[in-house]
Amino acid sequence: MPTALLTLKSIDTFYGPVQVHNALSLEVGAGEIVCLLGGNASGKSTTMKVILGLLAPRSGEVLWEGRPITRLATPERIRLGLASVPEARRIFADMTVEENILMGAYLRRASSREDRRAIRRDEERVLELFPRLRERLRQAGGTLSGGEQQMLAIARALMGNPRLICMDEPTMGLSPIFVDTVLETIRTLNGQGLSVFMVEQNAFQALSIAHRGYVLQGGRLVLQGEASSLLNDPRIRDAYLGGEQMAGI
Repeated sequence: MPTALLTLKSIDTFYGPVQVHNALSLEVGAGEIVCLLGGNASGKSTTMKVILGLLAPRSGEVLWEGRPITRLATPERIRLGLASVPEARRIFADMTVEENILMGAYLRRASSREDRRAIRRDEERVLELFPRLRERLRQAGGTLSGGEQQMLAIARALMGNPRLICMDEPTMGLSPIFVDTVLETIRTLNGQGLSVFMVEQNAFQALSIAHRGYVLQGGRLVLQGEASSLLNDPRIRDAYLGGEQMAGI
């Protein structure tokens, strides 16, 4: 496996008296696409909160290139190279598309002409990746379709110059054509060297583009391995929502 960029080590997480994670350990290597699968209430979205520093685990460590970052605040983690595409996209509906994109650079310095030029270069790069957004730069973000809003959320995340982008249910609620577009975008970004950690309910879609996968059930990892092996593993039907979501595999 490539050198670990992000590591969760023996994470126990609680909401009050309710335990969500039980000794959760996983890794995302540099240059990898890694997916975390599981049904509702399996602990997937809580995993994302722990990675981003939105929820502190009761025990265990979050490591970035082997360095503990468990106590770092979210902005500090973003400065290290983390970025997030949240569930349901959460764009700023009343802001224009361009304003939404530039919000992704809010932690970057813009105090010099060189800094501003770098931000503009990155904006141009994301607009080349998403030409549809270029056509809608002056539109309010809330007027975009669901698929266009997902593009916007990804573009906003890319403006932070991340090394690892965390995506929470990136295909949820999208039409089939936009699902394909999002998956192809993830492949493209990964081909450019970006590491991707994605939380997904749709196992087939996630495993079809991932290098490795983890299956979470009731806060515990029940399966993990190469994505190709998981796709062909008959146990995954029982481990993943009793097989209902995997019926097409």
